[in-house]
Amino acid sequence: RDARSFKNLVGPNVLDAGCGEGITLEKLVHMHPDWSVEGLDVDPANVSICKSLGLPVRHGSLYELPYKNARFDSCLFMEVIEHLEYPEKALGELARVTRQGGVVAIVFPIDRTMYIARLICMRFKEAVFDPGHLRQWNTRDLVTMLRSCGLDCVTTKSLPLPPPFALHKLVVARKT
Repeated sequence: RDARSFKNLVGPNVLDAGCGEGITLEKLVHMHPDWSVEGLDVDPANVSICKSLGLPVRHGSLYELPYKNARFDSCLFMEVIEHLEYPEKALGELARVTRQGGVVAIVFPIDRTMYIARLICMRFKEAVFDPGHLRQWNTRDLVTMLRSCGLDCVTTKSLPLPPPFALHKLVVARKT
């Protein structure tokens, strides 16, 4: 399956885990007003920003999600996993709150390509900026970790261009 089928996998009961300032959350709320969409973030400043925009958000930890089992059809994990000290614990929690047959969609940056792209664009200061990434991910390692959490990979996609020019990777897994 390719990423075009991704939109058929998500919804209508969605958690944006690690929603940050609510960019994706806001788009989901506006694009799908009939869906139940909620954001969660550990940073109180991000939660305040989301609330000021009228977005449905909770303060909480990815390591102990404040939701009952099988609460969501889909969980989005956009540019979060690379910042986590305990990614397997967070993925386990996402699997726990995702219903059987539901999906977890993960996007992570490809740091090496980002660095090269910034150099090519002469954005030298940004090229050496430390984004706080604790780990550089690859698809193989992520798929292995997902499997250990009861999630099976159903699609991967390099974004926005194919390798070796991809800046991000999308991995979509289904709860078994």
